[in-house]
Amino acid sequence: MSAGVAGVVLTRGIGPALPAIVYLVVFLVLPLGFLFSFAFLSVERGEVQAGSFSFLHFRETLSDPLFWRVAWRSFWVGVVATLLCLLLGYPVAYLYSELRSPLARQLLLVAVVAPLLTSAIVRTYAWLVILGGRYGLINSMLIDLGLITRPLRILNTDYAVIIGMTQVHLPFMILPLIAALAGRDRSLEDASLALGASRVRTFWRVTLPLSIPGIAAGSAIVFALSYTNFIVPQLLGGGNYATLALQVYEYIIVILDWTEGAVRATLLLVSCFFFVFLITWAGNRAMRWTEARP
Repeated sequence: MSAGVAGVVLTRGIGPALPAIVYLVVFLVLPLGFLFSFAFLSVERGEVQAGSFSFLHFRETLSDPLFWRVAWRSFWVGVVATLLCLLLGYPVAYLYSELRSPLARQLLLVAVVAPLLTSAIVRTYAWLVILGGRYGLINSMLIDLGLITRPLRILNTDYAVIIGMTQVHLPFMILPLIAALAGRDRSLEDASLALGASRVRTFWRVTLPLSIPGIAAGSAIVFALSYTNFIVPQLLGGGNYATLALQVYEYIIVILDWTEGAVRATLLLVSCFFFVFLITWAGNRAMRWTEARP
């Protein structure tokens, strides 16, 4: 009997997912566990000091004003990039849902997914060319048109980082929105129009609430990617640009302070989980509010 139950569990339960679970545990969970353990220990010359387990490193980091300034920048960049991706991605997803031609839908979907076929590093290096100094594409064009006389300082600023984040992560916002909008119940919109509501009112009262799951999913994904991104701030922000992800890299790889790097990595991951949970919670509350609204 027990063997039969075990067989059912393996074939119909977690069995098919067992290889993926083992892979994630071995190559993700365990390495992260080892890294986070260093946050509670003192490491000197590559050796863990016996009896050094303490929360002191967290208290020191959380009392550092520089940490909070860097954390705020990481959060602010993540929020702005998420909002821009939502504003730019929603019309694209809505257009996809309104297209009747299967060929047009396929072409639009290919256009959305195409950037993912190129490495994010390559796309970020392309932005270095576009946003560069005197000979950057944007400054060269503006100077040739006579709109400016001196090059604009775009590279190595928050603006450059946000532009790069938005372009790199935009497909991750559009795809969940497409899934939500393309699968919505159109009979509700037809009923709204039949009862005399305008198309604008129907969009705000019917279509937009139906797309809340896609908005929440896309926002959670894009924020998590932007908040923890390393490549874009490193290349477009310049050497003095600091985010939590960059600080983790600097402490562990450059300074070789594994303890402080592990502390900041732990705080980065925990705060990212918290913000993602907050986004999904807000999405669920918004869905319940729209459902209860007359």
